[in-house]
This record gives sequence, C-alpha cells and structure tokens, in this order.
Amino acid sequence: MEKPNLYNFIKRGIHMHQFPDGYRPLLNQHDTEKAIKAAKDLFEKELAGALRLSRVTSPLFVESGSGINDDLNGIERPVSFPVKNMGEKRMEIVQSLAKWKRMALADLSFKPGFGLYTDMNAIRPDDDIDAIHSIYVDQWDWEKVMEEGERNLAFLKKTVTTIYGAIKRTAFNLSELYPVLDDYLPEDITFVHTEEAAQMWPEKTPDEREYELAKKYGAVFLIGIGYGNPPHSGRAPDYDDWSTPTPEGYHGLNGDIIVWDKVRERNLELSSMGIRVDRETLLRQLEIRNCEERKDLYWHKRLLNGDFPQTIGGGIGQSRLCMFLLHKAHIGEVQASVWPEEAHLEAMKVGTHLY
Repeated sequence: MEKPNLYNFIKRGIHMHQFPDGYRPLLNQHDTEKAIKAAKDLFEKELAGALRLSRVTSPLFVESGSGINDDLNGIERPVSFPVKNMGEKRMEIVQSLAKWKRMALADLSFKPGFGLYTDMNAIRPDDDIDAIHSIYVDQWDWEKVMEEGERNLAFLKKTVTTIYGAIKRTAFNLSELYPVLDDYLPEDITFVHTEEAAQMWPEKTPDEREYELAKKYGAVFLIGIGYGNPPHSGRAPDYDDWSTPTPEGYHGLNGDIIVWDKVRERNLELSSMGIRVDRETLLRQLEIRNCEERKDLYWHKRLLNGDFPQTIGGGIGQSRLCMFLLHKAHIGEVQASVWPEEAHLEAMKVGTHLY
C-alpha cells in the first residue's frame, strides 16, 4: 500500500486543510496570543542585532507602473485601486518590498554594513489557501548595504548562518518561557543547490526534493531559486540574483530557508532571501525572462543608472515562524485571514481555532 506523504497529495492536486492525525494544540488560545507576541519580540531583537538593522516604516501600497512593487514569481496579480484626489491614479497593495527596501536604503543614505527592517503587510490574492498559505502575508522584510567584495556565495552563506542563529536563539528562549515548546532544530543549517538536488533526485518534483532535503537535514538553505529550465521554483528577474555562476559550478546567489516541521511531518519554508541584482545581472535576467521592457520603469532605470547600493535582503514570514515555533499545524492558528469553511470545521474537531 502506498504510504501517504506530502508529495503524494501534491501529485493528486489536493490542497490539504486537514490537521495531522492526533493533533492537539500545546497552548490554549490565551497562551497562544501571548506566545505569538513573545516570539515576535524575541526574534525581531535577535535579527536586528545580528545584522545591524534599524526599523523603518514601510508602505502598504505603491504607485502602479513604477516597477517598485514585486511580482514574486513574475505572474501574480496585485490588488489595485484608484485614488480620487490624485486624478484616479492607480495604486497597488504591495506583494513584497524587495525593490522598495533597496530604494529606501539609497534615499536614506545607509552606510555599508548596515540596513533596515520593517513589518511588511501584503495581500497576495493569487496564493493558494491551505494549512501554510494565506492571501494575507505578514513578514519581516529586511535589506542591508553590502561592503566591497561581498558579492559572492561565501557572504550569502555567512548571512544565512547568522539568520539561522537568530531563529535558533529565539526557539531556545521561547522554550524557556513555555517548556512545552521544545527546540528541535539542528545546530547547523545545511546548504544545497537546486541543481544539486535535481541531480540527487532527478525523478522527483521540486516540492518532493524539498521534502526529502528537509526530512534529511532538519534545516536547509536551498540555493539558486529561479535558475534553470524549468527552474526549481519561480522568482522574478529584477531583485534576487539567481543566475550568477558559483565556484561549485552551479548558479545563483539567493535561496530559501526550509525546515522540517515535525508537527505536520513536512517541509516548511520560513524565508526567501538573496544577494540582489547588479546592473549586469538585471539585464541578463530580464533577457532570460523576456521582459526587457521593464528597463524603462522608474525603479529599473534608477538601478541601471547606478542610484542604488549593492544589497542583500529577504523576507521572513512572521506567521510562518510563529506557527513553527509554537508547534501549530495551521497558519490560521496564529494569523487572522480568510479560510474555507471546511478548515474551520476541522479546526473545531481537534480543539483549536482559526482566526
């Protein structure tokens, strides 16, 4: 008999809302709310201190047609609306702040070695809604100005290790506050290229490879998201560098932090990040994706004109991280959004609540 697992359901096209067999929340609703606040405060302090980041205020929406908003995989539709007092000019709810942050670092004159972070709130109406996906996105968006000579894989790995250390310390400190929440993350994070994973499991899909890697290592940084034909996963051409050759003969200076979620017994992505495109990389990736017309957009012209510093940055899901640290089975247990009725009914059956 075929053993049920994540990618068997993916093959069948089933979106899983159900909770794992035998699941019961470790914290009641009152303690969950307190633990969410504690987890966010602890991690925010760890992240800002480790990367030398200052908090800034960020926009909820930007002007349509400016090129500042992100289309993530290159196909997502933003929520847009007209503004009456600006001649019906259209604005877009942000999908992420990858390009806005780089512009802000330039406009605010941040020095090399320092950066910013912000609480990013977004609406992504094209996202699937399931146990780990919501159309409402909340994350710590961060960006940092790089020093001369840091545009390489070694610096990317160093930064990933620093962020993983912040996650580890947060997990430990949270377990001190709530002993029922054990910290089961491995001491170190493992680095694997998407091309390497494809060689290891050529017959498996990208989702299946992530499942195998997370299960094997506990925590992995998958390098080169966006590269390949077909790519491991989609990534827009104008913020992360996913095409630069690496010393190992692979490609990409970006990736995802993926952990093994023992509650759901599946892989869980916590962060997407990378070294950002320079002029040469932007032109190359726009050509690869057949969208060279973006060169004429406001943001892209500023980058091509040399207005922006070289940066590294990413987003870390707040609700994803809280879900993981609090040993929750559904993101709706830590985040208020919209969920199908069957998800609410299943939550009631296991003694939990979806916001």
